[in-house]
Amino acid sequence: MRTHLTESIVFEGTPLVLETGKYAKQADGAIWCRYGNSVLLATVVASKGDVPATQDFFPLTVDYIEKFYAAGRFPGGFLKRESQPNTDEKLAARIIDRPIRPLFPSWYRSETQILVNLFSHDENCDPRVVAITAASAALMISEVPFLGPIGGVRVVLKEGEYHINPNAAIQQESRLNIIMAANRDSILMVEGEAREASEEEIAEALSRGHKAILPLVEMQEALMAKVAPVKRQDPQNPEDAALRNFIELFAADRLKEALGIREKLARYEAIKEVKKAVGERVAESLAGGAQFLNAEDPEKVRNRANGMFEDVLKKTMRRMITEDESRIDGRGPRDIRPIWAEVGVLPQVHGSAIFTRGETQSLGTITLGVTSDEQRVDTVLEETRKPFMLHYNFPSFSVGEVGRLRAPGRREIGHGNLAERALKTLMPSKEEFPYTVRVVSEILESNGSSSMASVCSGCLSLMDAGVPFKKHVAGIAMGLIKEGNEYAILSDIMGDEDHLGDMDFKVAGTKDGITAIQMDIKIDGLPQEVMRRALAQAREGRLHIIGEMEKALPEHRPELSPLAPKLVTIHINPERIRDLIGTGGKNIKSIVEKTGAEIEVQQDGSVLIAAKDGAVLDAAIAMVKSFTDEPEKGKVYEGVVNRIEEYGAFVEVMPGQTGLLHVSRIADKRIENVGDVLKLGDTIRVIVVELEGAGKFKLSMKPSDFERDFTKDDGEEPRRERRPDRDRGRDRDRKPHGDRKDRS
Repeated sequence: MRTHLTESIVFEGTPLVLETGKYAKQADGAIWCRYGNSVLLATVVASKGDVPATQDFFPLTVDYIEKFYAAGRFPGGFLKRESQPNTDEKLAARIIDRPIRPLFPSWYRSETQILVNLFSHDENCDPRVVAITAASAALMISEVPFLGPIGGVRVVLKEGEYHINPNAAIQQESRLNIIMAANRDSILMVEGEAREASEEEIAEALSRGHKAILPLVEMQEALMAKVAPVKRQDPQNPEDAALRNFIELFAADRLKEALGIREKLARYEAIKEVKKAVGERVAESLAGGAQFLNAEDPEKVRNRANGMFEDVLKKTMRRMITEDESRIDGRGPRDIRPIWAEVGVLPQVHGSAIFTRGETQSLGTITLGVTSDEQRVDTVLEETRKPFMLHYNFPSFSVGEVGRLRAPGRREIGHGNLAERALKTLMPSKEEFPYTVRVVSEILESNGSSSMASVCSGCLSLMDAGVPFKKHVAGIAMGLIKEGNEYAILSDIMGDEDHLGDMDFKVAGTKDGITAIQMDIKIDGLPQEVMRRALAQAREGRLHIIGEMEKALPEHRPELSPLAPKLVTIHINPERIRDLIGTGGKNIKSIVEKTGAEIEVQQDGSVLIAAKDGAVLDAAIAMVKSFTDEPEKGKVYEGVVNRIEEYGAFVEVMPGQTGLLHVSRIADKRIENVGDVLKLGDTIRVIVVELEGAGKFKLSMKPSDFERDFTKDDGEEPRRERRPDRDRGRDRDRKPHGDRKDRS
């Protein structure tokens, strides 16, 4: 029976508790993590038994799941239950996976699953950050070998002040917002975005974050000491020095020659031929009685030889860089591959661009829409809408392979999210540019840093569409080779340099600063001084790439694409929204059906109208105004008589807007009977002569009134002076009031 053990600290003013031995006791490792009122359960389970000798990879699965009940909410959708992880959960799982994966010993290959569940959500205590620490703690107390512990924090820079794990309010409008993971000695992973932050601000944030992580590392070490787990041990397979020396002597020079081939597919084919030759030579040696380990089992020897070949390949490439100072394609450490870019490549798309760097090529496309096209985001942490999105597609043909068409995986989602964060801080505000914007990056060819190519193609395609995107944004991927205490920093790494190197460090930004950053380390960690050098070298490369982009399109086009929807926002009296919508929505439906425009009405009276061309837009605007405009004094209207009374007629000049045409205003001469002049349904020309308030107004048909300017006076007809004899004349024949006899 496991003992219930806890370890707790106050972390940045908030209680943080790690518990084990009470919950999920059948897992190899389980941590009940409470951070404020956020509660997570991190579990680790590893397969038992021997690993097949033919298995040459480590099957690690990391998942992060948020339960909607954690925030007292129902899941959206029809089923009303959690289903597959959403985009944010997949991104959170990647943030846990990336710093943990390199810290398993190379000999360990048992299938392992790490699962982090969010059971209670405190909006002031971000669970996605503390999940890194919880997962690390679960590994530390399990039997699984793990070269930890590590911790994770969020670092935010706002108004010149750095904050560790701040609440959502502080994160709003911050200059810099990054998540990072580190062990006691080095930084392991960085993921974040910024508003053109400087390299020095990034470096300072990482320094502060690393210091903040140390208490998280120490509390895990203390908990592990209490648990005292028995770790799985290296099976200590004896080293087959004879086989290793045989492969190195036969393959080293051949691999160096193959790695010197600049074209990727040709290089891969040459390496494949060397590997095949190694296998054949090993088989010949075994047949000739070579004294390799387990020579009686040729299959086991061949499997071991394959693993050794990969080691020799890695060492050969690294020696070329560190000893010969020559990269695979002959470039120097700071050199950028040849770049070319072109805009407007797709004639029927709102905006498009091709960006090519070496053997990496991205096609960027833009689609402009309206508010209804925004993406709805419904997670435990928030319910909001996204007016800007970037999607990344990585088809198998881009690397010359056969593959199935499938939904985007975690890699595609992560790369798209990085490129999206790089661009979104430069997007104009919704008030300045009310369109919904979708960027899609189609990777047509890939050999290193397709996510950074997506930043470049996305920026150029936005400018091609006429989006007021004021600065060029470019991205570059940096690499690292560490041999002993020496570090070689590489600019614009290729796929092989990423795979066989020690770091993948992506930096995107403008000439004025960094907008997005992502780093993964494959070694124990990275000293901060090396990080600062990498940031400085990345800036140098970024400025070069921006210069090449400016040759294709110096600035955004002055006008929107003629293919983009025409969009305008007009404002109506909020009290007239009901009139615009109509009973059961009949009025607004009729506008959409007759014009083909899209209309969105906001509670503040803003009406967004989108149409395929200017004529449709004008027609829709006119119809909206016909339902919502109020009569203007002195303005002439064509109205319909819809009611007749003894004292005048009521004329509808706009839908729902009916005014009084008094009998005295029908003509310049006296009219005895309104019905003699007007009939129900007549269309007549009238002018508004008086506004009485509360939606009431008076009209006139008198020709003389059409010549007057009612906007400069009160609109009342001037009184006529009565002639004294007129009234007296009318009374001349009247009997005296005092003659009561006659009256009776």
